[in-house]
Amino acid sequence: MIDILVAGGGPAGLVAAIRAAADGREAVVVEPRTAPVDKACGEGIMPGGVAALRALGVMVPGSALRGIRYIDGARRAEASFRGAPGLGVRRTALHEALYRRALELGVRIVAGRVGEVRQGLDSVGAAGLTARWLIAADGLHSPVRRTLGLDRPASAPHRYGLRRHYRVAPWTDFVEVHWSRRCEAYVTSVGERLVGVAVLSGERRSHAEHLSAFPALADALRYAEEGPVRGAGPLRQSARSPRAGRVLLVGDAAGYVDALTGEGIALAAATASAAVDCLTAGRPEAYPAHWRRLTRRHRLLTQGLLSAARHPFAARLIVPAAHRLPAVFEAAVHALR
Repeated sequence: MIDILVAGGGPAGLVAAIRAAADGREAVVVEPRTAPVDKACGEGIMPGGVAALRALGVMVPGSALRGIRYIDGARRAEASFRGAPGLGVRRTALHEALYRRALELGVRIVAGRVGEVRQGLDSVGAAGLTARWLIAADGLHSPVRRTLGLDRPASAPHRYGLRRHYRVAPWTDFVEVHWSRRCEAYVTSVGERLVGVAVLSGERRSHAEHLSAFPALADALRYAEEGPVRGAGPLRQSARSPRAGRVLLVGDAAGYVDALTGEGIALAAATASAAVDCLTAGRPEAYPAHWRRLTRRHRLLTQGLLSAARHPFAARLIVPAAHRLPAVFEAAVHALR
């Protein structure tokens, strides 16, 4: 019998499989897409996420990120990461590195989809396979979460993300967050002559329409478009619990607030590792408490920023407040994983 079956071969699923294989367990990943997989993503990995990947033996090429800078017109505030830098990396490069490491450790990756999930006293069956445990890492709109009746309606207004690359030389080694009344734009260096720009908003507009809220940024990127626009959303998703019987939910499948703080990859790695640790220790019942502890700072900080960003007057105060209270802004940045 398979030790751990993983639904979804994105970063969270591959981290779970790598951790399981490193612990000497048989791990099988079920994923319908062919590697490397691209998707809408800010492509900035926080320092904790970089450290977690390296601990797994995953070396990813990218651009060092020194910190985070908030910009609203002429007003700005910035804070550097403590210790090691973060990393700006193409989503496809990250996926390829994780995929390669999983194969090196003997993880079997099966093309397919996890549909019906059947649970017994000591096993779980899905996708024609039987395992002792199932880790659901099938993303923001997790079919496994829905199948198990764990979906919980999100109360906050819907927000969406769009990302596009631009063939220009990066002008900073900070992640730049540009603020306006209706959206935020995240600029991340992901190569010598490539930047990614992710836009988050509650309004359904094109990427170019959103960029028009930032004239100076739009001018710097004009005629430099590289590749298609990719989108995701609604971003806010909630699960009644990150565990149901012999199924543990990790990464976005376990619930998601927003991409405002850029912690997606770090949290995916942390929750996937925690799930495997709980199974290895024979204490799956401990996972929900571990998940709440690992995600608490992210949930509180992101919800606070979202509450401010929803109100036009409060949104215009975010950058001035960060500028006038640098110690508070630095503390918030240092709280990021």
